[in-house]
Amino acid sequence: MALITYLTRIQFEAGAVRLLGAELEALGASAPLIVTDRGIVAAGIIDQVIAASGLPASVAVFDGTPENPTEAAAHAGVEAYRAGGCDSVVAVGGGSAIDLAKAVALLVTHDGPLAQYAAILGGLDRITADKPPVIAVPTTAGTGSEVGRAALLTLEDGRKLGFISPHMIPSVAICDPELTTGLPAYLTAATGMDTVTHCIETYLSPRYNPVAEAIALDGLGRAVRALPRAVADGRDIAARTDMMMAALQGGLTFQKGLGAVHSMSHPLGGLKTVKLHHGTLNAVLLPAVLTFNRPEAGRKYEAIARVLGLEPNADLADALRRFAADLGLPATLSAMGVPRDVLPEMAEHAVRDHSTATNPRKAEVGDFLAMLEASY
Repeated sequence: MALITYLTRIQFEAGAVRLLGAELEALGASAPLIVTDRGIVAAGIIDQVIAASGLPASVAVFDGTPENPTEAAAHAGVEAYRAGGCDSVVAVGGGSAIDLAKAVALLVTHDGPLAQYAAILGGLDRITADKPPVIAVPTTAGTGSEVGRAALLTLEDGRKLGFISPHMIPSVAICDPELTTGLPAYLTAATGMDTVTHCIETYLSPRYNPVAEAIALDGLGRAVRALPRAVADGRDIAARTDMMMAALQGGLTFQKGLGAVHSMSHPLGGLKTVKLHHGTLNAVLLPAVLTFNRPEAGRKYEAIARVLGLEPNADLADALRRFAADLGLPATLSAMGVPRDVLPEMAEHAVRDHSTATNPRKAEVGDFLAMLEASY
């Protein structure tokens, strides 16, 4: 068992889900609301979590998490929390369920409208510690949201915004790689590329944080070595463990901020006309952003190349494009079904996204449009 205390309390081990009941007790909680999605319920994972942790079969469960969490789903979760007389929130699922759980906990004690708590609207200082505890139990190895200080939600008006605060970090993360062994190959690849992108973008962020940079590089190395194995054999517990650790490390480095990949994937993920997976979007957008950022990257690109086992002057964009293709992911936005006519609007949203401030090279609307076109 490895107990890690870095930003929050982390229980990391195959079988760690059995500790959920004890962690709730340590937080003084006894009536959690489990926030998840219908796919997780259908896969039997909620029953597995309840049985392993010793929670009562009558525990309140909200399974209405959409593919990309929404303001409406957050309010529905709050209603379930209050109807169940709950005192805490347990997220079981991928990044969407974890982000939604964070939003539910926020809205339980913080009056609406939700938009006022968005980072780009000055919401950071409005989010206080007066929130029920959240325990995150990830079932994918991708988002790092289990230790992240942000939740991404699509508002009723269509904007996908980040709600960021140290108070949004879950009280406990329970990382059990056994919960990921049933994830299909495609989703393993897509969520894994989310991890790869997190480690690269946080490492390239200009903010000074050598500790986070060391974690990012280690996470990147784990991910590129383990992801092809996890895709090829979902029951490879060693590969699943390394991927869960890499995803966790990507989340631990969010303190440095992300970059232009996420500036574009956030608004694209908020489109209502087509459902787009966040990790897949990141895989498609990453090459164009690496090409754009190269003039400002300096020796950091050489360090990434070393981790990837490449020559110092290697074309990282081409290498990551081929890596994603080998995993079976699409290469373009058009292949994902993104209409070309939305690209100008997406560029406008991207320049205002909270991740843009920590991209290593300043990007204007025209730059974002060029990167979107290059990814199309």
